[in-house]
Amino acid sequence: MYYYRLLQNRLSSEISKNKIRLIFGARQTGKTYLLNHLLSSKKTVIYNLQDSALRHRLEMEPGRFTRELKALPHYIVNIFVDEIQKIPSLLDEVQFLYDKDKSRFQFYLTGSSARKLRTHSANLLPGRSHLYHLYPVISLEENNSISRLSGIDTFQKETLFPVRSLEKRLIYGNLPGIREEKTETAVATLEAYVINYIEEEIRSEMLIKDLGAFHVFLQLAASESINQINLSKLSQESGIPVSTVKNYYQVLADTFVGYWLQPYRKLSRKRLLTTPEFLFFDTGVCNAAARFNIQSSLLNEIGGRLFENAVGIELIHRAATLGQHFSVSFWRTVSGTEVDFIWETPNEDIPIEVKWTQSPSSKHAKNVEKFIDIHHERCSRGFVVCRIKQAQQLSERVTAIPFFEL
Repeated sequence: MYYYRLLQNRLSSEISKNKIRLIFGARQTGKTYLLNHLLSSKKTVIYNLQDSALRHRLEMEPGRFTRELKALPHYIVNIFVDEIQKIPSLLDEVQFLYDKDKSRFQFYLTGSSARKLRTHSANLLPGRSHLYHLYPVISLEENNSISRLSGIDTFQKETLFPVRSLEKRLIYGNLPGIREEKTETAVATLEAYVINYIEEEIRSEMLIKDLGAFHVFLQLAASESINQINLSKLSQESGIPVSTVKNYYQVLADTFVGYWLQPYRKLSRKRLLTTPEFLFFDTGVCNAAARFNIQSSLLNEIGGRLFENAVGIELIHRAATLGQHFSVSFWRTVSGTEVDFIWETPNEDIPIEVKWTQSPSSKHAKNVEKFIDIHHERCSRGFVVCRIKQAQQLSERVTAIPFFEL
């Protein structure tokens, strides 16, 4: 069954007509499935670069791609190249065809790594292409969000994802395929995901010579997800040089397995910490990479951290879906006052604290109130996200809300 993704309307809109559409995202986020749904098979030719025979032919002779497209009948307009990073030289062929006739083909290119494409795609970005990202399922794509979709995107009457319980979201994550699996197979799939990610994506980057060291780093980095990055500490614990640890983090970011979360940078009277945090893109993958025991008892051990990570990636994915005028940061002063996330919009900045509690009180709103006091020009309200079933007013300016009312 196909489930509605927020990105689909933008991909098919007139905004990107006669532009090269680049769709990036981590493996298994549903890029191929989404485009197969959107593109009519009668009007579409698909180049799946996961096919080793096809990949070998085009690697040996990239010009063959151009010759084949030139020979296509005129009714075929959509060209879908899946996993374009496997043959970056094809971008030169795409550019050549696009510059020759911008209206002849509609190009859709997917990629699960931006590292190899960084130099090759640089010439595509100015004026030629529109860049999109697809993420694990966000709460706005679940069937408790119909009333909220109208204000965010043009909602078409398609099937939304079933609501996933908070417990399952924290333990198994929210990758679309894994959502469909039974509990007993989801763990094996997550563990295989981490192995395949290392074997296929990281090895293919050919910039990491010591995969054993990367394994050690990946486990430590996943264990430290949502904490401020301490390169020296990670270096000491792993025995890997600081410069290498930094490069490894960049590899995770380039393959969309995680994101840098930057500190709130608006003017403040407080001295702020400026070291970024790093969040894995999916809690299930993070748990597997950290080699945690993936079962319900995990919530008794680190439920608060997983909850904070889940709220963070939900906000990051939602901000990216809404557009460049939205972003997420955190706020932490040198004296120790902190707010987990700041939702930055064109009109206001909203502090959001995350608490693993079912009984919120005014004390949980304390730091949110401090942020509002300091940044009152941009901020007049805030939230505490916790494990309650219905919203509660904690103070005049701060409301406690359940995760699914974010």
